[in-house]
Amino acid sequence: MKLIMFYVYDWWYKTASKSLPDAPDVDTEESIKNAAVIFYHSEAEDETKRDSVLQKFVKNAKWIAGKFNTKNIVLHSFGHLSVSKSSPEFANTLLNDVVERLQRTGYSVMITPFGYFNEFRMHVAGDSLAKVYKEF
Repeated sequence: MKLIMFYVYDWWYKTASKSLPDAPDVDTEESIKNAAVIFYHSEAEDETKRDSVLQKFVKNAKWIAGKFNTKNIVLHSFGHLSVSKSSPEFANTLLNDVVERLQRTGYSVMITPFGYFNEFRMHVAGDSLAKVYKEF
């Protein structure tokens, strides 16, 4: 699993085109302020260590949000962080479990549609911890 995490003052996205032909048709545009934005990439080897990956993903999301005292989290699938890729089914199921765990503990979670390329804009804070890369 690879994560690039940002603390942003502003985040905006709009669906552009499908990256997975079987993805449901979605045409959406959303924005949020003061959020932890996490670009994630699920790798093939994550499928054999699912529980550990799930736990670390949630822990890292809560950590970055906590550093900036926010309960807003954006999760964006970003399949460009590794040549290794999990199956789309695994990545989507893992994402749903991450969302459920975060929401259960009081976080507001925005998800960019899975299986889509998106336009996006973000205003990232200048703090050193506002830009963090994690690999596990």
